[in-house]
Amino acid sequence: MDTKKLAGDKNYQRQLFFKRYGIVFIMFGMILLLTFTTENFLSYNNILNVLSTISINGCIALGMCIVITAGGIDLTVGALLAWGSIVAGLVLQSTESIALACLAAVITSALMGLVTGVMIAQFNLFPFVATLAMQLVVRGLATALSGGASFPIAVSAFTKIGLGKVLNVIPIPAVILLALIIIAYILMHWTKFGRYVYAIGGNKNAAIASGVNVYWVTVWTYVISGLFTGISSLIMTAKINASQPNIGVGYETDAIAACVIGGTSFAGGVSTIPGTVVGIIIIGLIYNGMNLIGVQSYWQTVCKGLLIVLAVLLDKAVNKKR
Repeated sequence: MDTKKLAGDKNYQRQLFFKRYGIVFIMFGMILLLTFTTENFLSYNNILNVLSTISINGCIALGMCIVITAGGIDLTVGALLAWGSIVAGLVLQSTESIALACLAAVITSALMGLVTGVMIAQFNLFPFVATLAMQLVVRGLATALSGGASFPIAVSAFTKIGLGKVLNVIPIPAVILLALIIIAYILMHWTKFGRYVYAIGGNKNAAIASGVNVYWVTVWTYVISGLFTGISSLIMTAKINASQPNIGVGYETDAIAACVIGGTSFAGGVSTIPGTVVGIIIIGLIYNGMNLIGVQSYWQTVCKGLLIVLAVLLDKAVNKKR
């Protein structure tokens, strides 16, 4: 038996193992570190706080993962948080129907994603430019609808979406996030749509040659991103019990960071929903740990930026080897 070949195979298997599961070890390492360096990390209230907090970014990141896998980017998600918040608040003021408010916020957010997707697919615009422009448009419309002012939610029962608990134990936002994780996993890993998303992100020309309808698959990725962000806007609005046109600033970077840390490639065609979930948890642990330690918010922003840079550099190195 060739010992060099055997050693090479073992080395390859080791590299493949750490490539697939290294981020999971990092997550558990962070949990252990925070457990031993802070007093309240494993407390019941703090765990509930972490679950509730990551739900907002988590819903957005799942949609962002689908968009990036197809070779795009969605910078409108932060503005869509404000849009969904204002729409839900205005509907609640006029009808006091929680169901109608939720539907209005989610559907109109998905329609904004539809507009963005059509702009990119129809006119072949760069996703960064198109979504940056739509970010300004959506936030401007949200500000115009609200008159530039915040207002409290008229229906107190609406707050259960962000603050309620299932069986008095599990936060409702965490249950919503879990449901979206299952939906996103089925879409990306068990359906023809998911295979098409990976194909477009991997090689758009090859996908076209294979008969993939690139136009509608691209559009649907942005619709899904808008829909998931609309759901996130309901959680956020319910948590703060107010509709605000200025919320969501910078949330697109949190979502992108969670995706890239979880192994989603900016080059497209490479991602996993479980990896994105781990990325979501890591971002939540970083913020929570820094808050417990007493790190100022501006240093948290610096750390988030550095994390994105490191994740992109790692992604570049992996793609170069591939």
